[in-house]
Amino acid sequence: METIENDATENDATGNDATEHKATRTLGRSGIEVSALGFGCWAIGGEWWGADGQPYGWGKVDDEESVRAIRRALDLGVTFFDTADNYGTGHSERLLGRALGKRRDDVVIATKWGNLFDESTRTAGGQDDSPAHARRALTASLERLGTDHIDLYQFHMNDGDPERAAELRELCEEFVREGLIRAYGWSTDDAERAAVFAEGPHCTAVQHAMNLLQDAPEIVALCEELNLASVNRSPLAMGLLTGKHSAGKALEAGDIRSAPPAWLPGFTEGTGADADWLERVESLRDILTSEDRTLTQGALAWLWARSPRTVPIPGFRSVAQAEENAGALAKGPLTPEQMAEVDRVLGR
Repeated sequence: METIENDATENDATGNDATEHKATRTLGRSGIEVSALGFGCWAIGGEWWGADGQPYGWGKVDDEESVRAIRRALDLGVTFFDTADNYGTGHSERLLGRALGKRRDDVVIATKWGNLFDESTRTAGGQDDSPAHARRALTASLERLGTDHIDLYQFHMNDGDPERAAELRELCEEFVREGLIRAYGWSTDDAERAAVFAEGPHCTAVQHAMNLLQDAPEIVALCEELNLASVNRSPLAMGLLTGKHSAGKALEAGDIRSAPPAWLPGFTEGTGADADWLERVESLRDILTSEDRTLTQGALAWLWARSPRTVPIPGFRSVAQAEENAGALAKGPLTPEQMAEVDRVLGR
């Protein structure tokens, strides 16, 4: 198995490769070891909507297939699962807890709070950054997941108020002392906001959007400076980097990409994937599929090579997707030469 670290290879006196080969990474300053690849559990939450009818899920799902996929991922060495209380309005957490069952202690669970929702109607209902809601949300997540602690608890308001965030950071430290969580982080694309949480001794991660089409240099630099994990959501650009989309092909109505909100680039309402984005993906195909990788596996390999702090969390809805994602672990990161070639092709 190739090493997931992107350090230079060292040779011993006999000229043999002395680099330790592993497929794990440390989750920031927590010391918690996780598989270098996590699994994101947004898609398996199923369909849910905003009050205005905006879809927030990824379309219909088969819960039994989702359970099989989670268990297959476990068998393939995946030990990190990321969800949120509002994914599927609670359904993702319930499904993950059910799938893990007695193997809960074999994995690291990350979830998030900050969004309001109604499980009975499967609708989103605004946000709440109050400390009182944070405690209620944590209690509810523990119940849905069927566990007595969360390994990584993440604030889920991308543009949350920094002053309130400082208060929530201290509350998270309280949760740690109470044994309810092991560590915490902020799911935000803003480095200055992430730095507010990073002042807490048990803050260990920033979850943020990043893939080879959308780099995030400021957040990565912050993670490297402060010893935080860079947990990468949208590592496959919401599916564009899988090679399974074509321009002009509309997506099903319950899929968020069929009516993309402003923060979701690469898709257009009614016509599916954007042709310009797909052209960029195609221009990278030969690099990413080298060494017998699939396009998906090459995109994950780019993230591992980007920084030793990164932990990508691609989504999944089937056993086949779980196997393809987990298969990237054995192939490791892209080489420095391949990384440079990606930048050349993309003109950066």
